[in-house]
Amino acid sequence: MKPIFRTVILLLLPFVLMIIINESFRLSIKQQPYYKYGFTTINSSDKISNKCTWNCHNNTSYCKEHHVKFLKNSFSKTDQLYYGEIKLLRSTGNYGLANIAILVIFIPFLILYFFIKGLNIRNKIQKIKQNG
Repeated sequence: MKPIFRTVILLLLPFVLMIIINESFRLSIKQQPYYKYGFTTINSSDKISNKCTWNCHNNTSYCKEHHVKFLKNSFSKTDQLYYGEIKLLRSTGNYGLANIAILVIFIPFLILYFFIKGLNIRNKIQKIKQNG
């Protein structure tokens, strides 16, 4: 497979899969969707004890109380990272845009970049072994 074609497929595939899965899951949601900033979300904002919703995003303590199953003793460590990340995103002046730009676009593309870079290095090593 040509490296450029492989690269484009690897860059697009995770996002296409995410959209397909999200949109197909939307059909099974029975609750009223959450509406904010002109967007209709997949999940509702209802308090549901056995499922995370937008209420969990807006009220972390509710989510921790009802949905965290493991590592409850680790909150003293994980809360520092979690709330630090939120503070960092809010410090940009536009929490929503920073959240999407960093957590949805930048970090996944960075991971994919290094994955593709690793594949390219592997191909070079294989060519050297064949010619060696």
